[in-house]
Amino acid sequence: MVNAFADPSVLASLPESFTAMTTSASSSAPAYQPALAWFTALAGAWVFVLVMLGAFTTSIGAGMVFPDWPLSHGSINPAGWLTDLAMFAEHSHRLSAGVMSLLTVAIAVFMHRRESRPWLRRLAVFAVALVLAQALVGGLRVLLDHLHIETVNTSVGRIFAMAHACLAQIYICTLLALVLPVTRPWIERSASATPGEGVRWRALSVACVLLLLAQLAIAAVMRHSFAGLAIPTFPWSTPAGDLLPADLNFRVGIHFAHRAMAVVLSIAILWLAIRIHRDPAAGRAARAVSLGLTLLLVVQIVLGAASVLTYRHAYVTTAHVLVGALMLASCFGLAWWAYRDAIDAPATRGAAPASSRP
Repeated sequence: MVNAFADPSVLASLPESFTAMTTSASSSAPAYQPALAWFTALAGAWVFVLVMLGAFTTSIGAGMVFPDWPLSHGSINPAGWLTDLAMFAEHSHRLSAGVMSLLTVAIAVFMHRRESRPWLRRLAVFAVALVLAQALVGGLRVLLDHLHIETVNTSVGRIFAMAHACLAQIYICTLLALVLPVTRPWIERSASATPGEGVRWRALSVACVLLLLAQLAIAAVMRHSFAGLAIPTFPWSTPAGDLLPADLNFRVGIHFAHRAMAVVLSIAILWLAIRIHRDPAAGRAARAVSLGLTLLLVVQIVLGAASVLTYRHAYVTTAHVLVGALMLASCFGLAWWAYRDAIDAPATRGAAPASSRP
């Protein structure tokens, strides 16, 4: 034993061998776990039920049908909520939000127990904090609605309603950021991905996500400022066929900004789809999602026109909000997927050979 450790060649190889062994153990690729992947995906899908119910509640003006929170008329099962449409819309939205909160906590626990990547576990904790903040903002929207702000002619509650709608979009992106890294294609692809893949269009995908977030924020302000029909004609801004509105005030301005941003966003999304289909490194899934995003764009334009021409019919407006959320999810999914090699590189790539390290 003494003679073996006295051998200079053995001593020289010890630090190199130990480093290679510990680096390999700490950077092993995560394994695909079907239960975790399916539970996270199904829980993430519930957010669109929540968005749909919230959009319908706002579309029929039922956001303040219950003046208390978190209970509804002091109960989790208020009398008459199953027969009154306004009560049903708002209370089912609250119940679905409670389910979403529990599912998010379950995702975080599941991730903490089964997921080996620290950044993903931290992101799950952030999702819990975000959904709780979202619930609090929703509650303040109800509790502070009686306070009026004269300078902008709105209530404090409606300011929180706008923030509530914007946080919902960020929460959708956060959930999708949790769902994708635990899927089989992400894990199996990450281990063999090379840095720089998707560089031809991933910056454009991020730009589209930012444009969508801006558009959805504008839509939230427009919706909660009762400006959905501030310009009652489509596609022109006046019955005479003018491009610009004749009279300009806050409601007309925010409505026109929503239409103008829709034009910019349409160009960006179509360009993104073209770039993806021209990129030989883009996979079949990315091309399919980009095609789906393009179809959603067409549907969204039709729904936007119909919401004006039908004088904001509740079902049409709800579908318009839901498709907008689906577009954001699709675009964010493309951007997140394009950056997967950079996101998961430290965890999924094996250690470099010992001879190549200093």
